Amino acid sequence: MSQVILVNEHDEAIGTMDKMQAHEEAVLHRAFSIFIFNKDGKMLLQQRADDKYHSGGLWTNACCSHPMPGEETIEAANRRLKEELGFTTTLTYRFGFTYKSDFENGLTEHEYDHVYTGVYEGEIKPDQREIKDWTFFSIEAINDLLESNPARFTTWFKIAFTKLESYLAGIRY
Repeated sequence: MSQVILVNEHDEAIGTMDKMQAHEEAVLHRAFSIFIFNKDGKMLLQQRADDKYHSGGLWTNACCSHPMPGEETIEAANRRLKEELGFTTTLTYRFGFTYKSDFENGLTEHEYDHVYTGVYEGEIKPDQREIKDWTFFSIEAINDLLESNPARFTTWFKIAFTKLESYLAGIRY
């Protein structure tokens, strides 16, 4: 079973736990979300595979996951980006935030989420066990979709995207 890093509200590690147990018991743990842009400023979105343990079939940011015990968050982000989308790029830490979201299947995401951004122009080779589809959208198009059909997106994407907008002006492509 995979383990997650339990943290306090200051993102200080306080232990480890089985990933599913942490989601069943709503225990705060460390996670990361990666937002990838192309040179035109469009954001890469992925549609989660239908059989994911929660939020299957929903659209979200390029990649998100949890670092393993003993693994730095940036190392985990680089590892998962390669595993899920088949590429690597320079990632820049932007901010962290905590959120808690209950799902219909009884699981709860309670995460201290580290948000990274990067720019990428090459080939994308998604792991089909993780990703059903992917595309690039303009920020304006994403805002329109979030307004017209928010249920198509993951909870954490809606929160992180809103926070990320305040950082976008400083990103140069």
